Formats: sequence, structure tokens, C-alpha cells
Amino acid sequence: MLLWGAAHAAPGILVFGDSLASAYGIAERRGWVALLEERLKRERLDYSVVNASISGETTRGGVSRLGKLLGEHKPAVVILELGGNDGLRGLPVAEMKKNLDGMIQQSRKAGARVLLVGTRMPPNYGPDYTRAFEGVFSELAARHRIAFAPDLTAGFGERLDLFQPDRIHPNESAQPALLDNVWKVLRPLLK
Repeated sequence: MLLWGAAHAAPGILVFGDSLASAYGIAERRGWVALLEERLKRERLDYSVVNASISGETTRGGVSRLGKLLGEHKPAVVILELGGNDGLRGLPVAEMKKNLDGMIQQSRKAGARVLLVGTRMPPNYGPDYTRAFEGVFSELAARHRIAFAPDLTAGFGERLDLFQPDRIHPNESAQPALLDNVWKVLRPLLK
């Protein structure tokens, strides 16, 4: 877990995700969360960033870990970027939805504003599963009236040159685009 800017009492942003937020396969300082810290400094926005993302994390693991982190860090904003591993493992969409719903409620009860980040599934999972999976994110965002970035890889998801050989994890060159997809929804939450 990375912790930047914790030496003072700046409001915090808790990034709670999976390998897409934990800079899988690249240097952490080149990942979009580290780039977020740099952008906050550059724009003179006094926020600390805690990256509590774990590669391979599912919503089930996330829901069991989040409460402790909310109590420990008391973030002003939670960026919730989980669900991709649930989909890749073919886990029940209803369970993912329940877990994400619980994490949104936990975060809001702790006083944090929530930004939910959606992800897309490869088409080989079939249209029914893919549609149900992707619908969870927009449905929860609308129900809870929270900030929503529908697709972390929007604008480049089809460009294989921006992915690592596994074709799942964006490479270092794609990290600024990931940050841009989050930033445009995050910026209005930063007061």
C-alpha cells in the first residue's frame, strides 16, 4: 500500500482497486495513481493519496477490507475501482453488485464522497454476462447518485499497443489516459 502526502492533515483520497490501480507490471511511480498525486500537486490541490489497491482483488475481498481502511484513513473521497477480477473469474454478477453496493454505503457512512469506476469485459464472456456485468456500475452510480467513470480504458480499450502482452493490463504509455478518465469525474469532487 502506498501512502503519499500523509505528513500533514490534508484531506485524503483513498484509491481502492485492483491491478489496474496498483500499477501491475510497471513501476508504481508510473501508474495512474502516482500520476494523480503529481497532478494534485501541480494544480495546487491539497489532498493526500492512499493507494490501497491489490492486484487480483475481487469485490468480496474488498468489502472485507474497506471498513478498516476507512477508519484508519478517514478519506474525503473514495475511488472505488473493483469488479474486473469478479468478471474475469466469471463470478456471479449479483454478488459483485451486492459487494459494490456495500462498499459504496460504507464509504458514504464514513463521510466520503465516492467515485465508482467501471470496467468492461472481453466479448468472449458472452453478451448476457457482459451486459449484466457492465450494467451493475451504471445502476449503482445512478441509485446512489455518486460520481461515475463508466470505463477506465475509455478511448483506448481497443489499442493493443497500449496494453501489456496479457491484453488486460494497460502499459506505462496508457497510464496518463487512465488518469484522464478518472480525473474528469474526480475533479468536481475536490472541494
